[in-house]
Amino acid sequence: MARPFLILITCLVAMPAWADDDSARFDFGGDAFRAGMSVTHDAAGADDLFMAGDRVTGRVDITGSAHLAGRKVTMEGAVSGDLYAAGEEVAIQGDVSGDASLLGRTVSVARVGGDLRVAASDLQVGGNIGGNAIIAGRDVAFDAAVGGDVTLAARNVDWGEAASIAGRLIIHEEELGDLEVPERVASVDRIERREVEGREVERQQEPRRSHWRSSIGDFLFEVIVVTILAVLIAALMPTRLAKMQRQVLARPIHTLWLGFLSLSAVTGASILLAVTIVGLPLVAALVLLAFVGTIAGYAVATYVLGARLLLATGRPEPDSIGSRGIAAGAGAFAAAVIGLVPFLGWLFAIALALAGIGAITVQSIRPVFFADTV
Repeated sequence: MARPFLILITCLVAMPAWADDDSARFDFGGDAFRAGMSVTHDAAGADDLFMAGDRVTGRVDITGSAHLAGRKVTMEGAVSGDLYAAGEEVAIQGDVSGDASLLGRTVSVARVGGDLRVAASDLQVGGNIGGNAIIAGRDVAFDAAVGGDVTLAARNVDWGEAASIAGRLIIHEEELGDLEVPERVASVDRIERREVEGREVERQQEPRRSHWRSSIGDFLFEVIVVTILAVLIAALMPTRLAKMQRQVLARPIHTLWLGFLSLSAVTGASILLAVTIVGLPLVAALVLLAFVGTIAGYAVATYVLGARLLLATGRPEPDSIGSRGIAAGAGAFAAAVIGLVPFLGWLFAIALALAGIGAITVQSIRPVFFADTV
């Protein structure tokens, strides 16, 4: 489950460099949308908040939910609804009345009225948790009172003076008994220790219906992640995305071929640099470029697919954040459904990614044989 989030973070960090403007702002129906290199929300009265960029900061309280992604994410205001945040550094300083789902390298969180779900390398939990908590980290500073149960997987835990767990404490560890838990945090009779390897075996023996539930969840999660990526690209670079859409629809085979050439050039260059030994330090950068380009290309192509489906129904070309969101969702859903077809679905996904890479290449370096396209 964490891998798609990490892909999302990588793309979010890279996309601001492609933006037409330093930042994009959009307010609709009481909701606030912000995207760019460095974005700040400081206007009172917002319901739901959506922000993405390199540095993302929320300074005021909001009455709804918050959806934040970037390299450095800071939420100073209180959130009356749920909070979703992902980034390299995530600092939640305001109170969250609902649930909080967080992912990052370094994460700190204050009070959460509902459930807390968090995964981080370095984690600080400094406020009380009203519901249950799922915590995964390497080094965890735990100084909070939890009203419900806690599931914990960590290498080191620093239990603060305020640490206490009202419900059960389930600890996942490689060797049972490695993690010490003071009596004041949770009594022995409320602590359950589970071996990590044993849990994997147990998961493999679950009934078949659980596999189907997991498959459906993975399908929906893929659709949501791809939709979010496409919407963020639309918010950051609407003009270029519109040009890429027209490019793919006007010359699909040429664009797909250019995507194949571009990806081949990057991967081929990686091999040549590795052979020279001297160029080894650049190989990682080229591999990362190919990875990010493939993910971004797939998101762009699924958006184009959705836009084409909308055009086929007689709707006009998407020209607003709302219509682009509909196109992104329709394309992501259609691509995911086609992807279920054995073998052909995989080829279709590859073709989408290559077409998107080709469109990005046209808008980035504009090869001379594509100079006449819009």
